[in-house]
Amino acid sequence: MALERSHFEQLTDAVLNRWLGRLEDAAGVDEAELVDGVLTVTTENGRVFVLNRHGASRQIWLSSPVSGAHHYAYDEAGGGWLQTRSGPPLDTQLAADFSSLGIALDD
Repeated sequence: MALERSHFEQLTDAVLNRWLGRLEDAAGVDEAELVDGVLTVTTENGRVFVLNRHGASRQIWLSSPVSGAHHYAYDEAGGGWLQTRSGPPLDTQLAADFSSLGIALDD
């Protein structure tokens, strides 16, 4: 069952704001900006991550210079964002990608 639009927007706002908070002052991150449901993160070595909500599909889409492109759907039972294909959940993928670039994140 698809998420209602308002619930989807609340869920995506929460995860995007949480990641913005984790990244905006992280060593190795040049800029982290959240505008209209799109979180853009530029590392000090010029790599760009884009995490955005995709309202039509009720998904979060990730474009990562480390792991590529991924789509995530919200899992109501587990309370997290899971890849629509096989792979780690959103938080795990992002943490691994940033870690591989030497960017330490505070939890």
